[in-house]
Amino acid sequence: MKKILLSLIVCVLMCFLVLAQEQGGAQGSGQGAEAQGNEPTQGVEPQGEGQLVQANTETQQQNQGEETQIQNQIQVQSQVSAGEYNLEDGKKLKVQEQANNRLQLTSGEVSAQTSMEMVQEQNQEKTVLKVKLSNGKNAEVKVMPDTASERALERLRLKVCSAENGCQIELKEVGQGEQVKAAYEIQAQKEARVLGLFKAKMQVKAQVDAENGEVIKSQKPWWSFLATEPEQ
Repeated sequence: MKKILLSLIVCVLMCFLVLAQEQGGAQGSGQGAEAQGNEPTQGVEPQGEGQLVQANTETQQQNQGEETQIQNQIQVQSQVSAGEYNLEDGKKLKVQEQANNRLQLTSGEVSAQTSMEMVQEQNQEKTVLKVKLSNGKNAEVKVMPDTASERALERLRLKVCSAENGCQIELKEVGQGEQVKAAYEIQAQKEARVLGLFKAKMQVKAQVDAENGEVIKSQKPWWSFLATEPEQ
């Protein structure tokens, strides 16, 4: 009987020892995994609050710079009224209001009439003049009446544009559809001799692009090939 009890006691003790060893191994494995997870990764530095603030500040400054640039590109547009305007190229243009919603544009000693709707855009203390076209676009008026008159007279072989030769200058829309543009049209009369014998009055006309100053076309009577044109 004593032997049986002793055997039972030994078995129970052995069971307790086995359980204790299993629990100890599990705790050791958990601590090792936790230690491995807490170990900092080499070569990767955590981003601090200072770096985050600096990045946010740089982003805000960049956005503010873009907004300022967009605002500078926006030009204030208003209707042209009577007055004197200082243009980008240093020239001055005097504008006077006429009857029937017409304007008179004067640069130097030369004036041109127009019935086109004209607006001004102010950008960094510089004035840009534009006229509205029938296709919905705006055409910039870079060439002044005195320059347009000079180039047209050269093409028409006239010395002056005056009341004596019935010279008139008008800023108007020319062309059709998407090809429309603003141009100065200069009309005048000049003396000619048909077949070298008969005197005649010749009506001549030229158009000058108001944006680039190029002579778009010149026009004379159909019989001009029979006439000689002294330069006047």
